[in-house]
Order: sequence, then C-alpha cells, then structure tokens
Amino acid sequence: MSSSQHGGSPDRDLQDSKALVTGATSGIGRAIAVQLAREGADVVVHGRDAARGADTVETITAAGGRARFVPADLSDPADIGRLARDVGDIDVLVNNAGFSVFGATADLAADRFDALYASNVRAPFFLVAAFAPRMAARGRGSIINVSSMAGQVGLPGGAAYGATKGAIESMTRAWAAEFSPSGVRVNAIAAGPVYTGGAVRERTEALGKTTPLNRAADAREIAEAVGFLASPRASYITGAIVAVDGGRAAI
Repeated sequence: MSSSQHGGSPDRDLQDSKALVTGATSGIGRAIAVQLAREGADVVVHGRDAARGADTVETITAAGGRARFVPADLSDPADIGRLARDVGDIDVLVNNAGFSVFGATADLAADRFDALYASNVRAPFFLVAAFAPRMAARGRGSIINVSSMAGQVGLPGGAAYGATKGAIESMTRAWAAEFSPSGVRVNAIAAGPVYTGGAVRERTEALGKTTPLNRAADAREIAEAVGFLASPRASYITGAIVAVDGGRAAI
C-alpha cells in the first residue's frame, strides 16, 4: 500500500520507469494512471477522448508527475501497432480499456458480442504481443490486466462479459509462462464492483451489498493494488489473479 494513504511521502518505487495505461481517461484507468505517476512513473495516458485525456494529464502534472496523452482505437489492430510505435519501450503495461454488457443472453446481438471480445480480449492480446517481447529482450517488465469478479462469479446477464474476463485471466497465466522466464511479470486484478460514475451506480451499489465488506470499491482502491503489482514490491508475484473484490469471490 502506498504510504501516501497514511499522510507521508508517496512511495517512488516506479521512479525512472515508463508505464502505458489503456483506457486511462476516466474511471479505474484514470485512477491507475494517477497512482502510477504518484509512484514515480512517466505515464502514457491512452484513450479516445482528447479532452478527457488532457484533463488526466493535467491532474498528474499538477501534482508533480509526468504524463502525456496518446490516442488510439484499440478495436483496430493496425492502430494498436501504431500506438506501440508511438509509445516505444515501456516498463509497465496496464491493460485496463474495455467495457461491460449486462443483459439477457437472448437479447445480445452478434455485433455487440464481437465488439465486447474485440475490446476486452483481442486488444490486450495484441498489446501484449507488441510490448512483451521488447520487455523480455531487456529482461524486465510488469504487465497487469484488469479483470473482474465476473470472470469467476456467475452473474445473471453477465455471460458474455464474464467470458471475456475468464479469457483475460487465462491469457494472464499463459503469458506468465511465456514471458516470466525472461524477467517479465504478468498478473491480473479481478476487480469487484467499483464506483466509476455514469448511469450504473445503482447496479454497482447493489453488487457492493453482495460482498462481505457490504460496499462497492472506490477506483483508487483498485489503483493501489495495480501500483503494488507494477512495482518491485511484487517482485516474486507472477501469473496471479488477485481478487480486489471485497471478498465476493470467496463466498
């Protein structure tokens, strides 16, 4: 846990490192970008909305951190390649970008299903394909995939979304087997219900009440766990799916 939560100086375990956080212009991704910058990383803020990207960068730089915004359409494999070229070598990759769909299985259209997989599974796969070999060549790196309790807990209306998160957790383990012998750690955070703003607050509150802690998380609580896994403090952790879900998967 960052000592900044306790009123002291923040840890600087990521000093002189460079991190890419996808989907970092709002919600969990924004909180992660701010956290990694607080720990000393030079953060590449990815998103699609330039105004929101600029706002995230301003929040980081106003606090003394370093950040820049790089847009990309992660549904386009060619644009992923362009993003990788623009960003260059990184030490930390956080695959956070994605979206959720909840609703009756019979009501989910095929194009929506395909979009869900393109965002939540295909994009992180090709981002890892672009960055992990370069990390391995340098003998170091940390990749954190943002998953969900929906990948481990059956939720009504969550079959397709949960399947994408099951996939990212499977890829996390396989990537650890592939890249960790070269010094690259690969882990996932299985987040519980998180307040991120927008129209889903009621559902988030309801899911929060199903956890042993009887509440949803603040995005900063997820970001703290990501900061830990990104840092040398987690030097012997790889291939792990870390539940940050208020205990929901335990019951």
